[in-house]
Amino acid sequence: MIRARGYKSIYWMMTPFFIIFAVFTLFPVLFSICMSFADFNALQPARFIGLKNYQRIFLEDPIFKQAFQHTLLLAFTVGPIGYMLSFVLAWILNEFSVLTRTIFTVILYGPSLAGNAYMIWGLIFSSDSNGYANAWLMSLGLIQEPILWLKDPKYMMLLVMLVQIWMSFGIGFLSFIAGLQGLDRAQLEAGELDGIRNRWQELWYIVLPSMRPQLLFGAVMSIASSFSITGSALTGFPSTGYATHTLIDHINDYGLTRLELGYSAALAVILFILMLLMTGLIRRFLAKVGR
Repeated sequence: MIRARGYKSIYWMMTPFFIIFAVFTLFPVLFSICMSFADFNALQPARFIGLKNYQRIFLEDPIFKQAFQHTLLLAFTVGPIGYMLSFVLAWILNEFSVLTRTIFTVILYGPSLAGNAYMIWGLIFSSDSNGYANAWLMSLGLIQEPILWLKDPKYMMLLVMLVQIWMSFGIGFLSFIAGLQGLDRAQLEAGELDGIRNRWQELWYIVLPSMRPQLLFGAVMSIASSFSITGSALTGFPSTGYATHTLIDHINDYGLTRLELGYSAALAVILFILMLLMTGLIRRFLAKVGR
């Protein structure tokens, strides 16, 4: 108790963060968990129904299975690819001059901030002959009629993956840049004296262990972004045959369109558990890096 009193000023400085965290993160999560056991449509009082929402999800909702599979597919492709590309490009850029590194960082980070990114890709893959992709392929004589890029299930998921990878260089990418810039050069020199002979050994035994906080932060951000992908932003809602329907689309469908907020909360809880499991796996993997 006496020791805690000595840090009173620090606790007061941390109080605003804890208040914001409780109001905007902790309370919504706890509220969603509670609402997942209720029948609530925002117009009538909530009614406790136990596990019926979860029973309906796993036994009576055929679209949930599609959304679950699409979410895992995107999470296990876009997430790892975007994560590894972010680190590799950050590692390469770290070797350039400050001006060159800054220019390329802005170029790579820009797409993650672009609010109209889906509109740009929608124009490129427009289903008529005026779409850039169709017009270019027709001018080369490779196709005779426009391809329905955003309506044909054969192409839709691949395009969603492409766009999401293009937009995946976000906060995690910046954390990698910062982590590489903060490496202790004396530690790298000591590694050479201890027998490290190439850049790959330097990466595995020095760089990655020294960047565990940034790697974990980037992994969490990558997991959060890959599990929150919505295919409807590019392919429309609902997409043809629900070909790009994800858990986020399913949550929005029941929460915002049908106003079945209890059912939507149960879907959100399942997505939250998936993200926690993935974060735990990544944490265990990073703990073994360099050992």
